[in-house]
Amino acid sequence: MFNLANRQYILALDQGTTSSRAMVIDETGSVVSIKQHPFQQIFPQPGWVEHNPTEIWSSQSGVATEALAEANLTERDIAAIGITNQRETTVLWDRETGEPVYNAIVWQDRRTAEFCDALRTRGEAAMIQAKTGLLPDAYFSASKLNWLLNNVAGARERAEAGKLAFGTVDSWLIWKLTQGRAHVTDATNASRTMLFNIHTLDWDEELLKLFCVPRAVLPKVVASSGHCGTTKGILDGVSIAGIAGDQQAALFGQMCSKAGMAKCTFGTGSFMLMNTGTKPVSSQNRLLTTIAWQIGDAVEYALEGSMLMAGAVVQWLRDELQIIRTSAEIEELASSVVDAGGVVMVPAFAGLGAPHWDQYARGALLGMTRGTTRAHIARAALEGIALQVTDVLEAMQMDAGVPLAELRVDGGASQNNLLMQIQSDVLGIPVVRPKNAEATVLGAAYLAGLAVGYWPNVDSIAQQWQVDRVFQPKIGAESRSKVRALWHKALGRAQDWEGHE
Repeated sequence: MFNLANRQYILALDQGTTSSRAMVIDETGSVVSIKQHPFQQIFPQPGWVEHNPTEIWSSQSGVATEALAEANLTERDIAAIGITNQRETTVLWDRETGEPVYNAIVWQDRRTAEFCDALRTRGEAAMIQAKTGLLPDAYFSASKLNWLLNNVAGARERAEAGKLAFGTVDSWLIWKLTQGRAHVTDATNASRTMLFNIHTLDWDEELLKLFCVPRAVLPKVVASSGHCGTTKGILDGVSIAGIAGDQQAALFGQMCSKAGMAKCTFGTGSFMLMNTGTKPVSSQNRLLTTIAWQIGDAVEYALEGSMLMAGAVVQWLRDELQIIRTSAEIEELASSVVDAGGVVMVPAFAGLGAPHWDQYARGALLGMTRGTTRAHIARAALEGIALQVTDVLEAMQMDAGVPLAELRVDGGASQNNLLMQIQSDVLGIPVVRPKNAEATVLGAAYLAGLAVGYWPNVDSIAQQWQVDRVFQPKIGAESRSKVRALWHKALGRAQDWEGHE
């Protein structure tokens, strides 16, 4: 076991889609210090989304040192580092120089949509789902890596010669933190690449062949909780002991540790996961089957529904339409009207995720009249976020065969009381917000702390979870049915909007 003498804290790194954060966590799960830094979003063409991997690293390493400095700590005070990250975002770099060969292709990027269409047309979808639990879509890493290998000059030859390394963002950060000594990913992130067999727990030869990916570029897959590398240089000599993709980290941080428990994270997108225990449940309703976490040799699975736009809708209202000055203003504005006045917003700006999986859908704002105000649009935006989640919950309950008793929520937008009330109303079940809404960061910290004995077991962690507020449904079944009927009418208008061959 790692020597915890004088090491009283866990450092959690949260590398997200729009910012990098670092938090110092103590043994009670309390946040001692937090630092956050946004970084550039790059949009080279419509539907393309990129990040600069060097900027990801510099922002993440910068906030890590700032968080320690704010708490008046050094690396010698840190028992372990836990990492959680935006998933599916794809980085390819040179093993010798450590330099990326191209920008990171972000999970939201749609440049490989036609490639994924072709896989479905060729009848590959059933095989892909059976092995990975995923549906062929540009969302996942495999088609992005294929694009990089085919479109960056010399990349395929260098990759086949073992000179390049591929990774999701966790792999990239660990490579940088260990100065190239560890090229690893964990089971949760591997399960989002569409190259990893979630049953055999290994990279799959048939999938590697299908996506033309040489095995030489792939990281070693390790447990989500377990020592996998030691930092060099910055934060020298600290064990990296926890890794999980952001949504799985949030599931763990919400202590949805038993089959049938579910959470929804309201971040840039909305992501709902339900723990299904030690056996993967194959979805009949276009949800994803994914690895929830691996602790030691024990693997647990989850059903997931991913909605591509949630908090990003509020950002759009703020930055592009400029009907609010800050994201926080939307609650007061939307609360100034009793309903959306017949307006419906379908937030399919980057296509539709689960359970529709329509990469050609586009955002729609419908039902407006001369009497429509910016308050109605703001409320319609919140309702659109909540109604997406409701479609996923319905599919999830059908797959799992059990009704959900409650939904635990986290993420930045979960602090919007009106959104959470709307969510409870359209779901028809209680929505429970914990006192500590930083479930994603906590999940990474807990996985790291477990690995080094900082916390003795999962039960001791579960005792830290406390309720902040429970939102109970305030509308009846008839009203709920009317709201959902209007939503599905609008959904039909937005689907398959973008022309394609």
